[in-house]
Amino acid sequence: MLPLPVKPQKYALDDKEKNVQAMFSSIARKYDLNNTLLSGGLHNLWKNRVVRLARLPKKGVILDLASGTCDIAIKLAARAGEGNRVIASDLNLEMLQVGSAKIRARGLSSRIFPLLGRAEHLQFKNNSVDLITVGFGMRNFSDIHKALAEVYRVLKPGGEFICLEFSKPVHFFWRKLYDFYSFVLLPKIGQWVSKDQTGVYQYLPDSIRKFPDQKKLKQMMVEAGFKDAVFINLTGGIVAIHSGHKPVT
Repeated sequence: MLPLPVKPQKYALDDKEKNVQAMFSSIARKYDLNNTLLSGGLHNLWKNRVVRLARLPKKGVILDLASGTCDIAIKLAARAGEGNRVIASDLNLEMLQVGSAKIRARGLSSRIFPLLGRAEHLQFKNNSVDLITVGFGMRNFSDIHKALAEVYRVLKPGGEFICLEFSKPVHFFWRKLYDFYSFVLLPKIGQWVSKDQTGVYQYLPDSIRKFPDQKKLKQMMVEAGFKDAVFINLTGGIVAIHSGHKPVT
């Protein structure tokens, strides 16, 4: 049983959010291809690591925030037992439409439920979700503190939150190499493949640079109430997995 009716909600977006969503809409159908090309296929390995680390419930509700084209939601459903229901939530309709087609193609429509939703205003009751994940989407949230508070609110006591996000490489050499790739090569390759004219592949590396580093994000999770907050660096800290749980009171 899902904790709420799964139905679209209407949100008033500010100008920044409208621009960001317009950019993602423009690349939705090329998003998966570009992810693979631009990461050299590593994005799948990083997402697989999240799914392996996740403490899946035997029977419950799993929420994948900023699900985009639903990669992590699909991987979670493939590993989770049939008693679980996975909700793939995203603010962008075009991205979810691509993800929905992937879900149908894999025969997972009875186990994964796409939901048009916003991380800062989750459409779930208090203490109703067993596991929440977010992959490469937190840096696009309009208010990270509010989103963390919402995640904490809807998680069941003992429930786990896992965030996979680009972060700060730990060594000087990796930082310089990554900066060159992100700000010089990535925009050119991304724009060439997607034929995008919105500037999304300039926005993405910019959003990565502005996102809190590993220690800062961990501290934000602690301040939101999460216990045992930890992070694991992957690929030299280019990406990091943060996790924590809601304490049992």
